[in-house]
Amino acid sequence: MPRVLLLIPTTSYQTVDFLAAADQLDVDVVVGSDEPSVLAQAAGTSLTVDFLHPDRGGAQIQEFARHTTIDAIVPVDEATTAVAASAADTLNLRHNSPESVLKAGNKLRLRECLRDAHLPTPEFVPLDIDADASDAARAVPYPCVLKPLTLSASRGVIRADGHNSFVVSFQRIRDLLSGLDHDGEAARTILVEQYIPGAEVALEGLVADGVLRVLALFDKPDLLEGPFFPETIYVTPSRLATDEQARIAETTQGAISAMGLRDGPIHAELRLGETGPVIIEVAARSIGGLCSRVLRFGAGVSLEELILRHALRLPIESLERETRPAGVMMLPVPGERPGRLHRVDGIDAARLVPGIVEITLSIPIGERVVPLPEGNRYLGFIFARGDTPGAVERALKRAFARMEFAVSEDQACGGSTA
Repeated sequence: MPRVLLLIPTTSYQTVDFLAAADQLDVDVVVGSDEPSVLAQAAGTSLTVDFLHPDRGGAQIQEFARHTTIDAIVPVDEATTAVAASAADTLNLRHNSPESVLKAGNKLRLRECLRDAHLPTPEFVPLDIDADASDAARAVPYPCVLKPLTLSASRGVIRADGHNSFVVSFQRIRDLLSGLDHDGEAARTILVEQYIPGAEVALEGLVADGVLRVLALFDKPDLLEGPFFPETIYVTPSRLATDEQARIAETTQGAISAMGLRDGPIHAELRLGETGPVIIEVAARSIGGLCSRVLRFGAGVSLEELILRHALRLPIESLERETRPAGVMMLPVPGERPGRLHRVDGIDAARLVPGIVEITLSIPIGERVVPLPEGNRYLGFIFARGDTPGAVERALKRAFARMEFAVSEDQACGGSTA
């Protein structure tokens, strides 16, 4: 029986779906996590891995592999890709190089790589967190976007339209970074980028021997114009013209080749600028959250099963996505201040909207929630299917309109569950 090491942060949404895919394949699973978890223990064999320091985490995996055969390593979240690359490189397993994963996981390295390869990328400048924000604000063109180097899910990403908003945004990101368990360049650098106007799309792909196969292209019908950039609705298949979709795939392939990504899933975000697609992000992992649940391939195969089959070199019947349109809406934390989720109303009514197939809350009632740009979690996910992409989008918006989220601010709830 083949054995796969799944590297999964304790806080990941995706644990259940990857374990279910492994069970479907009758694959032996080892769960590597940053701390012991109930799900990891339930899966069977588990080990603790240092995700913050790839060399140390890779050494922990290598020591484990001295006594237990590992046939593949699959990183399940952004935080695990560097460790996976380090360990798989040493163990001679299917993998991306550590250098390519560094470019995917560090926004400054990605920008430098794309610039040097003469590929479409925003103008950018890195700033030390101790820089004088007011001086920096006088030297950049507007609008611009400020962001940390390594955080995902739009965390810490803020648009500034002038001097004052730049200074405020810079301080918010500085405060965010100071509260994280990071070190080195990622803890001390804020990236300032040219703002690229236009619609945004997300591309889900699988790379084999450096060649990209597009699994799905998602439209994001809600314009993401700032000042913060919460992900909301993803709908596939894309309604863009065929030639425009081809340019998006070509641009993404160019970025993958320049970065040196050779193997495994990728998730790319692109803006459709005036001169064509512009790479915003290329991550060496699959789509985050529970969003993969809208994707089925061949005879109902999940994205997680595809990824495991690829990593273990098992047969893949088809990479063609099912033809029926599908979509997901991520439910952002409402308001501007942290608090506790007090109540969620209207779920039953939302589930009755034609086309809605599932509504999942991912944060329990009473738990503390933090909105963007400091937060990194969604309240839940709405899933829909329909005859057309437009019907899917309308179903998601109608369901969301029937739901109400009551969040008690920290001061009001006194730290207790309301």
